[in-house]
Amino acid sequence: MNADLSLYLVTDAALCGDRGVVETVRRAVDGGVRIVQLRDKDATDAETVDQLVALSQAIDGRALLVVNDRLDAAVAARERGARVDGVHLGQGDASVLRARKVLGPEALIGLTANSPAHLDAVDALPSGTVDYLGVGVIRPTTTKPDHPAPLGVEGFRGLVSRSALPCVAIGGVGVDDTEALREAGAAGLAVVSALCAADDPATTARQFRRRWLGGSVPRVLSIAGSDPSGGAGVQADLKSIAANGGYGMAVLTALTAQNTRGVRAVHVPPVEFLRAQLDAVSDDIVIDAVKIGMLADADVIRAVGAWLDAVRPPVVVLDPVMVATSGDRLLDPDAERALRDLLTLSTLVTPNLAELAVLAGRDITDWNDAISAAEQLSAEVRAAVLVKGGHLPGDEAPDALVDARRELRQEFTGPRIPTSNTHGTGCSLSSALATLLARGEEPEDAVSAARDWLRESLRAGDALRVGRGHGPINHFAGLWERGGAETRPAAGDVATQWWRGIAEIRTGIDELPFIRALADGTLERAPFLFYLAQDALYLREYARVLAEAARLAPTSDEQAFWADSAHGSIVGELELHASWLTPAHGVSAATFAAEPAPATTAYLDHLRSVAFGGDYTEVIAAVLPCFWLYTDLGRRLHAGELGEYARHAGHPYASWLATYADPAFEEATRRAIAYVADAAAQADPGTRARMRRAFEASSAHELAFFAAPMGPQRLR
Repeated sequence: MNADLSLYLVTDAALCGDRGVVETVRRAVDGGVRIVQLRDKDATDAETVDQLVALSQAIDGRALLVVNDRLDAAVAARERGARVDGVHLGQGDASVLRARKVLGPEALIGLTANSPAHLDAVDALPSGTVDYLGVGVIRPTTTKPDHPAPLGVEGFRGLVSRSALPCVAIGGVGVDDTEALREAGAAGLAVVSALCAADDPATTARQFRRRWLGGSVPRVLSIAGSDPSGGAGVQADLKSIAANGGYGMAVLTALTAQNTRGVRAVHVPPVEFLRAQLDAVSDDIVIDAVKIGMLADADVIRAVGAWLDAVRPPVVVLDPVMVATSGDRLLDPDAERALRDLLTLSTLVTPNLAELAVLAGRDITDWNDAISAAEQLSAEVRAAVLVKGGHLPGDEAPDALVDARRELRQEFTGPRIPTSNTHGTGCSLSSALATLLARGEEPEDAVSAARDWLRESLRAGDALRVGRGHGPINHFAGLWERGGAETRPAAGDVATQWWRGIAEIRTGIDELPFIRALADGTLERAPFLFYLAQDALYLREYARVLAEAARLAPTSDEQAFWADSAHGSIVGELELHASWLTPAHGVSAATFAAEPAPATTAYLDHLRSVAFGGDYTEVIAAVLPCFWLYTDLGRRLHAGELGEYARHAGHPYASWLATYADPAFEEATRRAIAYVADAAAQADPGTRARMRRAFEASSAHELAFFAAPMGPQRLR
């Protein structure tokens, strides 16, 4: 068997502790473990069989299951209905020849090797007897006290260079060994302590997977029909995979005669040839993700399902091609039932609204109903569902990702892009998602990134001038422009992502006692004056940072804007502060007499370090939260969203609250957001990432600044 060996868990009952082996394995597989080896030297054969049965149920087809040494236990567990994929044997264990004969040609059989003599013994075996070698130990380990002398990374490299079989590194392996062992030739990492003893095996497994995938190109297989015009089907899939940084492969389920104006004919090759294509790819190449598109009939669907069950790729994205744009059903009832069964083998399903209605077995009346149907479907098939709202009327084009198992529901939206170049958008999106998931992205991040890429490609589609109907998207528009594989977002997308990224900070500000008391009028004068005194200290230095932004600004408009903002901080805002703090003297030394609080000092230190150590783009990203968070809070206070009394003329701080909703400040905030978002959209990925870090750091300082007036030091 040609298996994905990248992350291989070897169980240890003692390290699993009270959580137990089964629950540890369940969580580790949730995090991305690809192979589980049951190793329990102290268990009887009967106990081993019971454990294999329980592990098979917990894994539920999401990873391969092998047992250490106990060939007879593997056979007995299979007889009880467990899915046991093979055995791992030591040099002194049962003969690998007997294991291959008993378990069959499709079983996964591994063998321990830690010396040149072991490699020579493997080379003497008939071809196909052993599938992989477990090579180690890499470092000393307490989980196997009788281990041979540690090899280290270089010793491992030397053995791997002599082996014709893939080698898994085992023994004392930690997450920080990932890159070195992969570079030394490892086909995967076998982990014991780092996973079994982890507080959260799922989180630790995800860390291993991300580190492992970080240095590789994901191998993504499209199983779909063809489109000779190149806009949809496997042709679109391969472009999408490449555009998102993957290596694309394709197995054809059907040949079509079509163009941008419609399908003229369909030819479905024999199912036997379909399976031959699938086996030819998976027998040679480890597949990191599969995208499934057009499946013509029930026999084709069942053949794909049988192959998925045998190979079990880590990521399966199913685009259920069931309903034509006209509304006509493309599959007969038997095929629809078979396709629904295929959902249970999927990681993510990407139906449009018509397809979702068929799969959920219910009418869908509106967008909220669509999300409800997606949640129902996700719970039934145990796969995530991305429901696509592109066919909805209106100016917005929403999508929603739901995953009942993770209790996840996240909506994505953006303005509809006016274009007729929409041919193959569903194929392209699902292939992009498969590639991003295979790169180790979390589902939410993968959807966000795939949408950004698709929207960019849609915006550029008209420039292709392909066909006289619904033309294709421009899959490589961004690559052609930037010379790289990373998406450059539109300015509006940057603003949306950054604002969404500080959602927890914004909620935290709303829930602060200072803000709540300010809104309902119960705020005492002392903390209010403390806040004003600290804000006066802040504004004096903040104006200097704004002046530095003006000095660095690349255009006269930006230079004038930041200079005006610096002037406003000193003349307008500080004068308002002085009217409360030092009314008899105006803005004077007494206005700044307070001792800076820790939150004030930390915030100003951050701004100074950026202003005088970064570049223009980082400076304006760092000052943006002071515009954006204040304007947002002021708008909602003024609207009564934090309590109706904030709008009352008798509120003790009514004059102050009115300044929060000043239309001039709101317009300044709009311009500040536009300047920052435009700069981020045009920046290279590294600069954009630094800008976002500066923005998020300032946002966190804003939260701490608002918390300070009623923090612990103020209550003592």
